[in-house]
Amino acid sequence: MTYYHQQVLSLHNNLYPKEYLLAQVIRSKKFIDTNFTKSLSLDDIAGEAFISKFHFIRLYKTYYGITPHQHLKRVRVAAAKELLKSGMPVAAVCYEVGFESVPSFTRLFKTITGTTPFAWQIRSR
Repeated sequence: MTYYHQQVLSLHNNLYPKEYLLAQVIRSKKFIDTNFTKSLSLDDIAGEAFISKFHFIRLYKTYYGITPHQHLKRVRVAAAKELLKSGMPVAAVCYEVGFESVPSFTRLFKTITGTTPFAWQIRSR
């Protein structure tokens, strides 16, 4: 068990004694981690947890400290970094990790990493 997972369990025990809620939120996180390349909506993710989307956002943020959408963006950028390292073109990486437009991908990538995807790719070689 990782330190991060222990912290989530500790928060859970202190705030929400209902085990099934923790299991559902963890299930939804795994869903994001495995399906990030697809077009995911909040309804899709909350549906995976079988919780209303507004309650789900509150639970997810309580357990993980970020919203499901923020987690999805981070997972996509992390995957994009790996693909950029391999030399794949920026536009191809954009669509491969689930973004629908290169400008929005570039803007988010720069916001998270502080540099553009192309500059990051050159620097990581």
